[in-house]
Amino acid sequence: MRLFLSFLAGGLFGAGLFISGMTDTTKVLGWLDVFGDWDPTLAFVMGGAIVPMFFAWRLTVGRAPLVGGSFPAPSKSEIDHRLVIGSAMFGMGWGLVGLCPGPVIASITYNGWGGLLFLVAMLAGMLAAPKFGVQLDRLATKA
Repeated sequence: MRLFLSFLAGGLFGAGLFISGMTDTTKVLGWLDVFGDWDPTLAFVMGGAIVPMFFAWRLTVGRAPLVGGSFPAPSKSEIDHRLVIGSAMFGMGWGLVGLCPGPVIASITYNGWGGLLFLVAMLAGMLAAPKFGVQLDRLATKA
């Protein structure tokens, strides 16, 4: 049942990304181009996701998921070098290509070689990140 619900939720998420235009790189880049031909429609998509999740996380306090396990604990709230560097790298990738992890997976079947290349580069970065994170931690403690 848990696997089926995960599949259903992932399919619903992918369909939502597709319908909202989040898998269309030109639409995403248009939203990021605030000083040019700005397209504000994705702000409504993001708000439509953030607002309900704000309340959904509040409802998880003191409860357990219906399919077992537990809800993840809140992540740490401090801003450190890993968060700043990771955010900058995510933003650069999103701004250069118009894709981020969810949409690139949702668009892998129709986005051609560019989407596949981005997916491979993203996975390589995810595999390399822990090693670079250790080195960043060493540099941060020396500073």
